[in-house]
Amino acid sequence: MPHDQSLAAERRNKTLLSVLLGIVCLIWCLPVVAVVINSFKRNTYVKTETFALPNEQSWAGLDNFIKGMTFGNYPFKSSVTYSVIITILSVALILIFCSMAAWYIARVNSLACKVVYYLCVFSMVVPFQMVMFTLSKTADTLKLNTPWTIPIVYLGFGAGLAIFMFVGFVKSIPLEIEEAAAIDGCGPLRTFFSVVLPMLKPTLISVGILEIMWVWNDYLLPVLVLDINKYRTIPIHIQYLKGSYGTVDLGATMALILLSIIPVIIFYLACQKHIIKGVAAGAVKG
Repeated sequence: MPHDQSLAAERRNKTLLSVLLGIVCLIWCLPVVAVVINSFKRNTYVKTETFALPNEQSWAGLDNFIKGMTFGNYPFKSSVTYSVIITILSVALILIFCSMAAWYIARVNSLACKVVYYLCVFSMVVPFQMVMFTLSKTADTLKLNTPWTIPIVYLGFGAGLAIFMFVGFVKSIPLEIEEAAAIDGCGPLRTFFSVVLPMLKPTLISVGILEIMWVWNDYLLPVLVLDINKYRTIPIHIQYLKGSYGTVDLGATMALILLSIIPVIIFYLACQKHIIKGVAAGAVKG
């Protein structure tokens, strides 16, 4: 009987936990639902009936999407192009250079490597606001203020998390595999790209997904570094949907926000299992 009571109590606890997590999930999803609903409403009804479903009077159809993409003198397709370029280049640099650096740090047990590793870990807790003004000046001085050079800045800010995850996974790789490759005549670069890098696939996918979501949605760094009269990413384009006297068309804004988050949501849902697998591999095995 006590055993049956404990099983019943355990089931009740699991049910309560499921209900609690379900409520939390609904709260987290509420902003996304609000964006979807309001992207199809006329601007006036977005302000007065924010959480109401569209009706015959408030329904705007695709007008908000068309207006958002054609508003002003800056083409929306250019913003999409720059966002794609910055995201792809930044994530590629982070994955290649941070994985190589993590491999070296994990294999070379020296004081310098330990210092570099802990500095990278420490960089994750430093608020961006502490360095943003100095960063803006430095980026202008070094000509890192274009979509083709700002990925170098993203490499610096994304290195902390990436190296932390890569180091944890590299430590789980048996050193004998690399020694066997060296005996077969592989140099350091060939050993890394032919032996180590394929085994890093779970963490590569995890870091890539996390960095893509960060870079694609980032607003503050591009607006500080880039010349926004020439180069605008999607978040900056959305910010400048303003009419005369600073009025904002909330319907068009919601429509473009929806367009910008759909690719990231689809990408995340398709790859979320790899995030969990990669994080577990880098944290537990390391």
